[in-house]
Amino acid sequence: MKTIGYFDSTSFLDQFRGKEFSGKWPNLRQFFHISVLRYPGNRCFHAFSPEEEVFTYREAEEKIEAVSRYLASQGVGKGSKVGVSGKNSPEWAIAYFGVIYAGATVVPLDYALKDAEMEKLIEFGSVTHLFIDAERIDGIDSDGRLGLVKYSLEPSAGHEFVLDMDGPAFTRDETDGEDVAAILFTSGTTGTPKGVMLTHNNLVSDVYLAQGNMRIYPTDVFYAILPIHHAYTMLAVLLEATGVGAAVVFGKKLVVSQILKELKQGRVTMFLAVPMLFNKMLAALMKGVREKGIAVYGLIRLMMAISGFIKRTTGRNIGKRMFGFLLSRLSLDTNRICICGGGPLPASTFRMFNELGIDFVQGYGLTETSPITHLNPVEAYREASVGKLIPEEEVKIVDPDSDGNGLIYIKGPMVMKGYYMNPEATAEVLSDDGWLNTGDVGHQDADGYLYLTGRAKNVIVTEGGKNVFPEEIEDCFQLYDDIDTICITGYMIDEATKSEGIRAIVYPSDGCRRSCGGDAARIEARINELVTEVNRELQPYKKITKVTVSDKPLPMTSTKKVKRFEVKRLFG
Repeated sequence: MKTIGYFDSTSFLDQFRGKEFSGKWPNLRQFFHISVLRYPGNRCFHAFSPEEEVFTYREAEEKIEAVSRYLASQGVGKGSKVGVSGKNSPEWAIAYFGVIYAGATVVPLDYALKDAEMEKLIEFGSVTHLFIDAERIDGIDSDGRLGLVKYSLEPSAGHEFVLDMDGPAFTRDETDGEDVAAILFTSGTTGTPKGVMLTHNNLVSDVYLAQGNMRIYPTDVFYAILPIHHAYTMLAVLLEATGVGAAVVFGKKLVVSQILKELKQGRVTMFLAVPMLFNKMLAALMKGVREKGIAVYGLIRLMMAISGFIKRTTGRNIGKRMFGFLLSRLSLDTNRICICGGGPLPASTFRMFNELGIDFVQGYGLTETSPITHLNPVEAYREASVGKLIPEEEVKIVDPDSDGNGLIYIKGPMVMKGYYMNPEATAEVLSDDGWLNTGDVGHQDADGYLYLTGRAKNVIVTEGGKNVFPEEIEDCFQLYDDIDTICITGYMIDEATKSEGIRAIVYPSDGCRRSCGGDAARIEARINELVTEVNRELQPYKKITKVTVSDKPLPMTSTKKVKRFEVKRLFG
């Protein structure tokens, strides 16, 4: 099986070492400034809604410097913690880097949180200043209990607007590589919040080392459509792009029609998203092909199979030329690479995108690892793998079973400093010698490619003592148009032996409800048909034995993952 070595993605730093920074890695301020020096006139930040905005690298840094001067005049500096929350926008990015340039720690907050939930994280994270969209600025800390100083990411009466900020020159207290650059909350609406402390070295090393598995260029255009507070978009889009002088196009709505429009307008070359979005795009495309008739559909699938075979065996990508007319429907005709992260993806989706001529790869990581730890090289991707480990990283599989699957542990410069003000939680996952227990189960091959089975905490123990990971079964349903969302959970069938059965909780798609005339019995019958179809392909101990059809959407995170434990609480 084909494999390749790592690309040298850091040698250019030598010309700046000793001038712009010292040591192995620049801090985040120096990191962005180096890109400004290299590519001052390149497009940096670009948005189309509500009105078009474009900033070059030089123009972006001028705004960032002005924000940092204003913040310094307000007493913000090293040790201060400043929140940023809002819809994806150039203003969000300028506020983020403005906090970094002031020497403070940035705390990105999920804009989908309710006011009380956000206030809880603000208080726990010792946040004293907050940038937020105008529509919510008065609702947060409305009684002044937190003493929060608020700034707006949009023009707003009565609040300082980020693009209008400026202040006198100040002497910057330069941050060290081991200083905390960002605190990212993985959850925290109940119990003690977990704020992942990521240092400047964590983030900057991860940006450059991840490029060891994938070449990106200053001519690339990244699309920020997933919430930017999340580690995946923050690093793999915002920081990866700005690390090479590439452009970031900001999308604000996870609506397919809007996404397709912005992909085309921005001439996006790097599209990073989650499985749900890629599955929906592919399902819509293939549905359109099927509507052309069985003969056309069969011909297209045959051509795709030939394209995929040639790509896998020779490395030649003929699909983009063959299927340009189809890719233009998905606004992917200018696209160079699609990257899927944030959850498992069916091998069939992976394969079909590659057959269509898109260099489509998977990656893996956690917020606690900055987040990228694995990425499939475009030239040597493996369909079933979430990627090859990046340079300077170590992986070990602990307590493997007979199939080689065990707990995945990771060590390297991208591993977090710890959880903010939570030493007990830190000690549970991070050893004194730097090994992080990811909580995921899987195995790696001799070439360093990782294969996931599921989350250890989600495992279902069946009557025969077999371990079943919900993600494995959920994958089987991802391309069914009649299912919007599915959550596989265990249900107790024997308290004495603690053995569980396998239950599917399903929220049908709008199309399914329409085709069934809104009749609940017909909808339930259709979902049960699909479950029966999937069960035929599953091993006996993995078969679904209980089906619940929900008439309401399942609770989801802002990055479109099912809130598994909330689903279990709601449905028992």
